Amino acid sequence: MSGSLHSLARAIETGDVAELPSRHDEDWRWTDLAGLIRQLPQPSAEIEGDLGKGPFDDLVGHTVRIPNGRLSSVIAMTGADSCLAVRVVGRGAGAHASHPKLHVDGPFTLLESYEGEGAYVSETRLRLDIRSGGDLRRIVLCDEPADAVSVIGADVTLAPGARFSQTVIAAGARRQRIETHLAHGGGGAAARLDGVYLLAERRHADITTVVSHSEPGGFTDQLTKGVVRDQARGVFQGRIVVAQGADQSNANMGHHALILSERAEVDAKPELEIFADDVACAHGNTVGALDEEALFYAGQRGIPETEARAILTEAFVGEVVDRIEHDGAREVVRAWVAARLRSAAADV
Repeated sequence: MSGSLHSLARAIETGDVAELPSRHDEDWRWTDLAGLIRQLPQPSAEIEGDLGKGPFDDLVGHTVRIPNGRLSSVIAMTGADSCLAVRVVGRGAGAHASHPKLHVDGPFTLLESYEGEGAYVSETRLRLDIRSGGDLRRIVLCDEPADAVSVIGADVTLAPGARFSQTVIAAGARRQRIETHLAHGGGGAAARLDGVYLLAERRHADITTVVSHSEPGGFTDQLTKGVVRDQARGVFQGRIVVAQGADQSNANMGHHALILSERAEVDAKPELEIFADDVACAHGNTVGALDEEALFYAGQRGIPETEARAILTEAFVGEVVDRIEHDGAREVVRAWVAARLRSAAADV
């Protein structure tokens, strides 16, 4: 999944829609921004007033807020057992971009949330440098408005012996894309990249990951699950590349989705590119409906169908949620998932 020559950030900077990624860019073919945006809005105005409370604020001593893209370029926070919330808020119908950086030397938990109001156009791209001995746990909750267009990216460098775990939770938007590009340093380094997307109405979410193993002895584990209904569209693109000489790499990728209505859609493209010997790599992909037999037995036990569907879908995505290592963040995400699934089931 080669990097596109076009980007939303460049389009926002120049005001030129020709810079937008389009379906002619292979890794953007299911999330065409050029065909959607005919004219870029004016730059976003500064947000006035109280931003309210974020989903992770109660779990941390400090929250960095990025209102309409306004932030200094570096987030400088390291140290043993550090935990930081980053809250990205968009409001209005403008366009904005931000590119913060974070350097991680020791154990660190990063709790990100993306939210807002209005039909804004936004790109936020983090640069995460995980040095030898570093251990970054990243949880990303993307709960944006239905009219927004948003690209959320992370460029991650993983040094030998370091560790990175990530869980992305996406509710979609008019267009929402969450990208992770991981340069894997091998040498015992381990990465886990998980995702959940829960989509309804006409929302669109695209979870795209590229993991490049360049040195021997690296480990990657990846699990993404999605649930789509109504006319929503989910996209999963995962590529793991094992370069020549990156022997003894171990990589596993799984993507599984439920389609709960006839007009919903899931597009999936899991890929392995292996140029080394002595590796253990595998991927799996399934897209289907809820188990009718399980629904039948739930009905036999007196559970109403709408409640049974919510229980089964919650259990389906719960496998990913349970892998979140931070106790408080896991409970926040679990409650958010349960509320969203039960609300969607009640609307059926």
